[in-house]
Amino acid sequence: MKFTKMQGAGNDFVVVKTGNISQDWSNLAIQMCDRHYGVGADGLLLFLPSVVADFKMRLFNADGSESKACGNGMRCLVKYYLDEHSNGNPDTIVTIETLSGIRNAKVRRNQGKTTEIQANMGQPSVGHNGTSIQLIYSDPVKDIASAMNRTLTIDGRELLVSLVTVGNPHAIHFSADNISNYPLAYVGPLIEQHQLFPDETNFEVVHVVNRKTIEARVWERGCGETFACGTGACAITVAGKLLGYLDNNVEVRLPGGSLTVEWDGRGEVFLGGPASTVFQGSWS
Repeated sequence: MKFTKMQGAGNDFVVVKTGNISQDWSNLAIQMCDRHYGVGADGLLLFLPSVVADFKMRLFNADGSESKACGNGMRCLVKYYLDEHSNGNPDTIVTIETLSGIRNAKVRRNQGKTTEIQANMGQPSVGHNGTSIQLIYSDPVKDIASAMNRTLTIDGRELLVSLVTVGNPHAIHFSADNISNYPLAYVGPLIEQHQLFPDETNFEVVHVVNRKTIEARVWERGCGETFACGTGACAITVAGKLLGYLDNNVEVRLPGGSLTVEWDGRGEVFLGGPASTVFQGSWS
């Protein structure tokens, strides 16, 4: 089986092009994503045919669980698609079928090379039950915060988190301190498996540098700490803007590199950032 190793801001994937949907992909993801006995990756990305879009994507995390959305993975597959379907247009729109619906990505190219991929990540929602932003946007900010924020008790200590869903659920903690020494490896699993989240959740710890720049670290459900997370970067920006911390255009600095997020406070979220091929190989 041929595969391609790809990464976006250090969020890395094993990409397999296939028409076979009956394979035990969960078990294969566990084997291939193992960083000691396999290829090593945060997830297994499937490039599948689609009758409603340019292609269909599925993502299986390193623990075998399937994820509904992945911004970095989507951009990697867009690059994978363009590498096989190059054309002379400097700007291209690519459509992607996901478990969260049809998404599109805007691609800018210069002399045949992809220079930027910006993915439409869809409409965000807030709160434990995914209350629609559109339904509460006209309410005062304090009401948005009350719908979005929860105080969790972790090891006897209270931790305030903002709950935002952008394809995947996220619990976001804004810290006034430098986050480089934050005990993410300890706190992350406790948040991920907290009783409030029966389907588990991603967790981000965030420091606001200024209204256009934030620093973040991510604990992804099914993966552990990763170098970057696309849906996480979007969720952080949504929460930060609703709380009055951020402007519409934000640079999200993650351990693996920077991602850009645009959100006008009402509609869909747009994610931009790098995507590159690392190597190709075959799996027995």
